Amino acid sequence: MRRVVGLETRLKVSLLPGPELTIQADGDQLEQLLINLVRNAVDAALETGGGVRVGWTKAAAHLEVWVEDEGPGLSNTANLFVPFFTTKPGGSGIGLVFCRQIAEAHGGFLTLENRQQGRGCEARLRLPLASR
Repeated sequence: MRRVVGLETRLKVSLLPGPELTIQADGDQLEQLLINLVRNAVDAALETGGGVRVGWTKAAAHLEVWVEDEGPGLSNTANLFVPFFTTKPGGSGIGLVFCRQIAEAHGGFLTLENRQQGRGCEARLRLPLASR
């Protein structure tokens, strides 16, 4: 997580402390998923001068990662995971589709919704923990 957060240079992203956890996964794919979520959050936060926070926790037998921004929020959630649909100038419309495919390939899921407390969006990634 620290590496992904450290790659973002346009805005300081707050990394909240979380427990040390182990998952069985393709590290490169998960890193790409997280990079995309953080970049999207920073893009949104830059529109409003808000911030971005990233954190994780253990929820039952799962790792739950969240990326929270203080951007304008989601105006239309119906098309979030539709290939080639984008609201960003110059966007391709495949980033979130790709992220969801990676999450599902690892037995998890990805959700995006407007934050209940304050403005902005929250992306949540849930993945199974490795059995010991």
